[in-house]
Amino acid sequence: MQHIPAEVISIGDELLYGQTLDTNSQWLSMEFAKIGSKVIQATTVGDEKEAIMDALSAAEQRATIIITTGGLGPTQDDLTKQALVRYFNSPLVLHEHALADVQNAFQRRGKVPTAADKAQAILPAHSTIIRNKLGTAPGMWWERTGKVFVALPGVPDEMKQMMMDTVLPRLKAQFDLPTIYHKTIHTIGIVESRLAEVIKPWMEALPSHTKLAYLPGLGIVKLRLTAVGTHVAQLKQDVEKQVRKLQPWAGPYIYGYDEDTLEEVVGKLLKAQGKTIALAESCSGGYVSQMITRTPGSSAYYQGGIIPYHNAAKMELLGVQATTLEHHGAVSKATAMEMAQYVRTKFKASIGLASTGIAGPGGGSDEKPVGTVWIALADGHTTHTEKLQLGSDRLYNIQLTAIYLLNLLRKVLQESSK
Repeated sequence: MQHIPAEVISIGDELLYGQTLDTNSQWLSMEFAKIGSKVIQATTVGDEKEAIMDALSAAEQRATIIITTGGLGPTQDDLTKQALVRYFNSPLVLHEHALADVQNAFQRRGKVPTAADKAQAILPAHSTIIRNKLGTAPGMWWERTGKVFVALPGVPDEMKQMMMDTVLPRLKAQFDLPTIYHKTIHTIGIVESRLAEVIKPWMEALPSHTKLAYLPGLGIVKLRLTAVGTHVAQLKQDVEKQVRKLQPWAGPYIYGYDEDTLEEVVGKLLKAQGKTIALAESCSGGYVSQMITRTPGSSAYYQGGIIPYHNAAKMELLGVQATTLEHHGAVSKATAMEMAQYVRTKFKASIGLASTGIAGPGGGSDEKPVGTVWIALADGHTTHTEKLQLGSDRLYNIQLTAIYLLNLLRKVLQESSK
């Protein structure tokens, strides 16, 4: 079964100016993976005929399936059709079915198409027309020397409808495509380089049809297993076997799989154990609460939170002792412990969580540089603390503090369930 590479060419000056986010390439890459074809390159070009033709020529050299999106509208800056006419040396002709679709689309809206609108039905004679049920710009399909070229409008909803209804079914019928199965494993608390060392024996023993990729993110590292074969059920079984084999190597760092988020995983643990939480966030400024409450059903375990940003608030709202602040400072283990203990009591929660630190970019000292953070968890029996030494970027520090605090909660909950 041969590998069928694909390439996506996104067309439009608005993409290069940063005015519009290219979500089409991401969606197309995901859909191609589902049918067993891998997008090997995604290219973005502006509204220039020569640039479009150069991109088509380059893509034809390395891909079997070439998809373009954008530049098929009725205005003068929509130049994709003109570039395709030159590239395929195909004359333009009026396609009656396409014209009827344009007229019907305007009729449904109670409007009359202009000459420019009708001109969208004037298309290359040597192409197969792809109907657009949601808009007025038809798509086009060409084939030559075993390669398939598809031009689609850039409007995401229109592009997706045409892909799902016409393009993907036709590609699956035309090519003998393999089955691709992905499994993503989420890890936390270990950097990518160290994780690679830890799991090296497991990685080296992976079967030849299964590949591993590292996908590092903010505070986490995702491991993506990709298996290629003929039957999805067998591939899934093979991959799950490898995931089980990974546990002895990376088990303590694994917090979820595929679409799991850290806050969802923590929420499930809290629900399973019948526990509740309350938060006292100083340097994280409510970011942990925001992460928790964006999970549906979080009211079952989230009692509430306080953002005691100033020392006076720490004393008045949480009961942090003045002597603690005087002797140890706001950014200290002692202050974090008292914050976690008092917020737990104040909200009558099972667990209190706290953060206090120097988010930056100013406010640091030789003793406590920017990025110094203390987090704490109090459960009525023990108060757990961790000192973090983060970076100099304020938002980065806020987000990482939230991630590490939730991970501390995860570790304590998992330990208590043993």
